Amino acid sequence: MVEKSIHEINRRIKDGSVNVVTAEEMVGIVAELGAEGAAKEVDVVTTGTFGAMCSSGVWVNLGHSEPPIKMQNVWFNDVEAYTGLAAVDAYIGVTQLSETRGMEYGGAHVIEDLLRGKSVDVHATAYGTDCYPRKQLDTTITLDDINQAVMMNPRNGYQKYNVATNSSNRTLHTYMGALLPDFGNATYSAAGVLSPMSNDPNYETIGTGTRIFLGGAQGYITGEGTQHDPGNGFGTIMVQGDLKKMSPDYVRAATLRGYGTSLYLGIGVPIPIINEKVAQATAVSDADISTAILDYAVASRARPKLGQVTYEELKSGTIDINGKEVPTSSMSSFKVARKIAGELKDWIKRGEFFVNMPVDRLPLDSSVKPMLQTQETPLVGDIMSDDVVTIKQDASVHEAAKKILESAFNHLPVVSNTNSIVGIVTAWDISKAVAEDRYDLVEDIMTKKTITAVPGESIDVAAYRLDQNKISAMPVVDKDNQVVGIITSDDISKLLARRC
Repeated sequence: MVEKSIHEINRRIKDGSVNVVTAEEMVGIVAELGAEGAAKEVDVVTTGTFGAMCSSGVWVNLGHSEPPIKMQNVWFNDVEAYTGLAAVDAYIGVTQLSETRGMEYGGAHVIEDLLRGKSVDVHATAYGTDCYPRKQLDTTITLDDINQAVMMNPRNGYQKYNVATNSSNRTLHTYMGALLPDFGNATYSAAGVLSPMSNDPNYETIGTGTRIFLGGAQGYITGEGTQHDPGNGFGTIMVQGDLKKMSPDYVRAATLRGYGTSLYLGIGVPIPIINEKVAQATAVSDADISTAILDYAVASRARPKLGQVTYEELKSGTIDINGKEVPTSSMSSFKVARKIAGELKDWIKRGEFFVNMPVDRLPLDSSVKPMLQTQETPLVGDIMSDDVVTIKQDASVHEAAKKILESAFNHLPVVSNTNSIVGIVTAWDISKAVAEDRYDLVEDIMTKKTITAVPGESIDVAAYRLDQNKISAMPVVDKDNQVVGIITSDDISKLLARRC
């Protein structure tokens, strides 16, 4: 059994005899030499990942003003930061949005602007006390003006991530990017073969105190990340580093359309090869790492699982979903992940970075619980009208007008001869047709791209969809696309009024 101490590996780093390879290179080495031979030959394996890490932010200390202020609220370029402690400390979260620019600019952009040496406007308010009499402050700062700028991220570096796709008939805008309708694409994240935690799945060398590459500088793992779920292969890490030492090459703000802002962040974890067990773990390939395909059309934490797929298949450019060839794209950059692993490798070879064992290994037995909700969430099926009136697509506009007059609805779901929904027609559509002297068939004036709901989804989700699409009603359909009801904005308003 090959055994190497951290002291021995660091001695080799110091004298320049260390053998460092990337996780990508290690696959071939273990295949050629076996785990035992690789453990003898290699001292450190470097990993890397570069992707959107929403659970990130920076603590800043502004220093005391004259006269002093105890900030109750503070904004950086109109992005509000958390100030619920001390006087002039604040936490800038990357997903917090600008109050004037919305999704165009957020906390991630403030962080990148500071890192790039740009000036940032600060506005603070306070209630005033004897020792902190000031009630308002306006100033402009750069990163050099801040005492400390400490990146502290509660959840980064997911071991792997689910694949996202979309079975609905409309484009979804998510943290996994734009998901095209009817399984038009599938998106994924994480670096696969280079993914830090996939190369040490039992956390033999990863834990509290592990020195890492973070944003182009040396940082540390401070413990398990929030939502750490190793039993399902979704381990996460909590990390910390000095923003002032980082590089904008590896700390990049991003806006995801329809979702908000995030921070693309580079992380690399060195894995000291202390024995052949660790060597074997670092030989993991894209073909060895599998993850689930989830349907994001279902707005629930329990999204339907459509199958399993490997990173090798994902990186090929297409995967099979229910017999359909679906194009794939990555939300993270493998090119930059490879660059990170290579840069960390160079640091170690030059004697600029030493490895260490963690004070505590990450736990292998923790699990993630859903939020405890003490109030039951109403479902669409609870408040929809199930006596909905429909009309055939080959019916006349005159017949549609008559049905609207006789019913209590201003919307008629249009169905085919098999009763599947094919569109929707409104009182306004009919009025327009009459005004233009068009007494055609319903299918000629209906809206074909129909926004629908399902009985089992939350009212909150339905209300969001109505608002996003600027409509006042949605047909409710079952799994076979048959109309079973209709829900309107009035139904939701009445529910909210009763709850108040």
